[in-house]
Amino acid sequence: TSFLLPARAGEVIRPYVLARKEGIKPTAAFATVILERLLDLATVLLLFGGFVFTVPDGVLTGDAAQLAYVKFWGGMAAAAAIGGLVMLFVLAGHPERLGRAVGRVERVLPARVARILAQFVETFAQGLAVMRDPTRLAVALLQSFPLWLSIASGIWLTSRAFHITFPYTGSFLVMTLLVVGVAVPTPGQIGGFHAAYQLAVQTFFGASADRAVGAAIVLHAISFVPVTILGVIFLAREGLTLGTATELAGSGTP
Repeated sequence: TSFLLPARAGEVIRPYVLARKEGIKPTAAFATVILERLLDLATVLLLFGGFVFTVPDGVLTGDAAQLAYVKFWGGMAAAAAIGGLVMLFVLAGHPERLGRAVGRVERVLPARVARILAQFVETFAQGLAVMRDPTRLAVALLQSFPLWLSIASGIWLTSRAFHITFPYTGSFLVMTLLVVGVAVPTPGQIGGFHAAYQLAVQTFFGASADRAVGAAIVLHAISFVPVTILGVIFLAREGLTLGTATELAGSGTP
């Protein structure tokens, strides 16, 4: 739905649908979305690190300062992802105890507000049940690798179709910059996606501007059009329309 709706409306729709299908509270469903995002980020950064810290000489055309800049911010993002996972692990440890602790803020907040906040935090923590099982968490992380490797394959093959050549592992660098580009909250990630791809292949792999533009347009279509069609189909199966989805996104309350 994010391709057709403004901002990141899909991030509101997903927990709503998940909560309705699985019979859980929307707050708990929202917690799983955040965990998924952190696991995705960890996977992308592991692939990114595997390339930029082992890349042979002569593969990249950008100057050393540009690559050092990307490495630095990649490291910062990795630290943030690890910090986020640690924080979620702490939250998941004892949901009830955490809820009671938050409830004590009624000393500085109205009692009703404190109770609502405590209930929200406790329910959110309950949605992180997988964090309390290291084996299930490891399986969840491993399951994200095939997804991102398939995305990397699409980047690599589309680039080769436009005679933009780099090793398969070079697509990990392009993919990391694309993740940054699509963070810009536009419908379908239009604009940010294209700029990030062009920056990556022109700066680090010596692609010409016209080839970079063409490849970015085709890659964007390949990446988002099939997903959007499937998304609309599944929305209909769940009894939702684009109008309903827009209203839910606007209210911000699944």
